Amino acid sequence: MVNNFLLKEFGDRIRGLRNKEGLSQEQLSFKTGFHRTYIGMIERGERNISLTNMAVFAKVFNLTISKLLEFPDSEKLLIQYQIKTS
Repeated sequence: MVNNFLLKEFGDRIRGLRNKEGLSQEQLSFKTGFHRTYIGMIERGERNISLTNMAVFAKVFNLTISKLLEFPDSEKLLIQYQIKTS
């Protein structure tokens, strides 16, 4: 399902950015104001977060929302989306 793929990709993106910054989930929770377990659920692709919460992550990582949503496998996502909507 495209939705699951997108949630997993976003979670991987957050985890990658967190690791790049050398932050633990707990440290990221302090920076964002989100609970550590919520961050873990996002990273595992278990939560579909709001645009407002995406903006918080973007600010913490010093990115625009559009840069935050740049996924390495975006071509695969687009192909899957086109298959589902055709």
